[in-house]
Amino acid sequence: MNALPRIVLASQSPRRADLLRAAGFDFEVRVADVDESVRAGESPHDYVTRLATAKAVAARRLDDDVILAADTTVVVDGQVLGKPSDASDAARMLRRLAGREHEVLTGVCLLRGTHRDIRVAATRVGFLPMTDDEIAWYVASGEPMDKAGAYGIQGRVSRFVAGIDGSYSNVVGLPVALVYQMLRDLAGSRPT
Repeated sequence: MNALPRIVLASQSPRRADLLRAAGFDFEVRVADVDESVRAGESPHDYVTRLATAKAVAARRLDDDVILAADTTVVVDGQVLGKPSDASDAARMLRRLAGREHEVLTGVCLLRGTHRDIRVAATRVGFLPMTDDEIAWYVASGEPMDKAGAYGIQGRVSRFVAGIDGSYSNVVGLPVALVYQMLRDLAGSRPT
């Protein structure tokens, strides 16, 4: 098996770093600050690919750097649910997700020199119905405040997750198998 290159992770997300570390990737963190506002008329797919690309470009210092950037969002009824602005915004988002399915999209950009590989992972997530008291309990935990869609699947909200269809790590914030495929393609060790 060909060795994979060292990655520059263009993210301050501790969840992305934990996922890469757990999967045995060699990486360093280089935070890329970009405006995460949704543009008028922008589709959720275009939104996550634009942000992942912007983060990768912002983190580049040397052409030989292998930059990995990602952006994850929750989509319900075609609308992007970003990070909540406050507790009432988090509760509003959770009420929209309760008792139904939604989609989690992660745009992933791998950048090295002139090589630019941009892909999107999609996972369906179903939530059990949630009472107002359950939503208030979860919001009071503080977990929703820095997460797209106001939840982290790996935390307390897991008790309300009825099922997922797709990559679990995608919902956490980084589709690890997709990242591995992209790095393997970059290294030229694609299996036949």
